[in-house]
Amino acid sequence: MKVFCGFVFLALATASIAAGQKPAPKPAQPAKVENTQDPNRITLDVFRVNLLYTVSDRRNRFVTNLKADDFDVFEGKKQQRILEFVSETDLPLRLAILIDTSNSIRERFRFEQEAATEFINNLIRPRQDKALVVSFDTNMELVADLMDDTEKLAASVRNLRPGGGTSLYDAVFYACRDKLLQDQPRHKFRRAMVILSDGDDNQSRYTRDQALEMAQKADVVIYTISINITKIESDGDKVLRYLSSETGGQTFFPFKVQDLSQSFENISNELRHQYSLLYRPEPLRSDGLWQPIQIRVKNRKDLLVRARKGYFAPRL
Repeated sequence: MKVFCGFVFLALATASIAAGQKPAPKPAQPAKVENTQDPNRITLDVFRVNLLYTVSDRRNRFVTNLKADDFDVFEGKKQQRILEFVSETDLPLRLAILIDTSNSIRERFRFEQEAATEFINNLIRPRQDKALVVSFDTNMELVADLMDDTEKLAASVRNLRPGGGTSLYDAVFYACRDKLLQDQPRHKFRRAMVILSDGDDNQSRYTRDQALEMAQKADVVIYTISINITKIESDGDKVLRYLSSETGGQTFFPFKVQDLSQSFENISNELRHQYSLLYRPEPLRSDGLWQPIQIRVKNRKDLLVRARKGYFAPRL
């Protein structure tokens, strides 16, 4: 009987094809990775990649008058077609401020608090921007959740006290995965992180590259301010420089603690001078692997583009 039914089904299917009748195709659905209960899974629209970036000249002055036709975008070696482009000067900000409270920074701690407080008061715009504050020594601690209340944010910084080891990578991982990644859709916000530290991690469960990968998945640009004032680059300084360069940010090395305010002001200025572009990757990939990106200004070798260096494709 089963054999007979199979022959009947095959005959009907053959007849349908012969008559030119085909089943109606299902409408295409955007392929997405769903954000399930697993906190490590990232929601990503694979049909587009959004990039925020800055352009500056050799004197480190922002260049803000460029158009979409002035840029080439490559994913790997394949040039991409820009679908949308805008000069972003007013994009709402989602900012994480990570402050090292370990014993190694005790001598400079008070001035760091003052500089960070001034930065919060000057940068955060009520009802538009939100910031959080995370301290880290032997353990990391969320001392102020995402909010636009500058008084509460500043108070959380002033109430910090130094002591213990350094868990920098855990703080980066947590702030990206559990906080900055949560506001959706991603392209509606500028996600950034400011780290004030000597970069010497000795307590984290996560590695440097695991922390960096989470920042890249959350589209977070990292700015780092070294509190090493010896004028000799340390291993910790190299870590800070690596985190910044890989995400499209900058590292600042104040020669004295009084220069910290200028470093914060430079970060504030950069966050307000952004370009944004969007493209649909060709070819589309869903292998979960790292896809390198490069943005160039056409025929302008004198200009520097600072952007994240790629993204992780979703795994479907």
